[in-house]
Amino acid sequence: MNVRRLIPTAAVAGAVALGLTALSACSSSDAAESGSGSDGKLDVVASFYPMQFLAEEIGGSHVSVTSLTKPGVEPHDLELSPRQIGGLSDADYILYLKNVQPAVDDAVAQAGVENTVDAASLTTLESHGSEVGHDHGAEEGEEHEEHEGEEAGLDPHIWLDPVKYAEVAEGVGKSLEKADPDNAADYRKNTETLVAELNKLDKAYESGLKNTATKTFITTHSAFGYLAERYGLTQEGIAGIDPEAEPSPARIDEIHHVAEESKATTVFFETLASDKTAKTLAKDLGLKTGVLDPLEGITGKSAGADYIEVMESNLTALQKALGAK
Repeated sequence: MNVRRLIPTAAVAGAVALGLTALSACSSSDAAESGSGSDGKLDVVASFYPMQFLAEEIGGSHVSVTSLTKPGVEPHDLELSPRQIGGLSDADYILYLKNVQPAVDDAVAQAGVENTVDAASLTTLESHGSEVGHDHGAEEGEEHEEHEGEEAGLDPHIWLDPVKYAEVAEGVGKSLEKADPDNAADYRKNTETLVAELNKLDKAYESGLKNTATKTFITTHSAFGYLAERYGLTQEGIAGIDPEAEPSPARIDEIHHVAEESKATTVFFETLASDKTAKTLAKDLGLKTGVLDPLEGITGKSAGADYIEVMESNLTALQKALGAK
């Protein structure tokens, strides 16, 4: 288990205080790293890529968006610098997703920015439980520590369901209209355009995964519970919601059985985590490996691609693995 996720709240609060002190000593160039708003645009801070994409697509030319999570960084493990923490209080608008990044949750709570939006509040979250691997791959004590503070084990990966993501987009659009009423018409138009694209993506997934040889896919990161539920699939997570967690021997045995029963063909891994477990398991089972991107960050491999394009690639990968007809 990655110990960085278990940093006590008190330690983060201390970093917040340090960040606020450091802010007063920052030069103007330092402050600009978080966006100064000197260009007349709304200074928006997004927690990680799925929030950044929404802010940029809906905000358009009226916003200057800064992401707290740099490309290639596993967002769950993000550690904020004092400058980033202190700079949050200068933002005009903050868009984040609670219970994905503990360090961000604490820093946002301390920032006190009026226009702060938790994307999780814009749709309905669900608990996908053990069927998506939440109860596998960790000892009981570790599991408790990892999920301590999460709201009843609710799955935060809402952006991987185009329908839920569209609901969030509509909420973000309305909140931007409120934060910057002078440009409300443009925010409304941009929201409608994005929602139409997401609806089109939803239809592509619905038709593309309707007839398949198997409905089960195996993945190292149990991030696809909403997607699986939306399109009638079954996600079998090797370890759980922590992409770096090592699966228990009992879970490995379960996956062996599931693969045989469901006629699964592929073990998926992601771009921001090691593929060692996936390749080892695939070799043992005589299966293929593939990439299913949870879109928590855009990496060098996906540079130039956006949310829609990566989700289309995910659809292609699923169709191939599931034997779509």
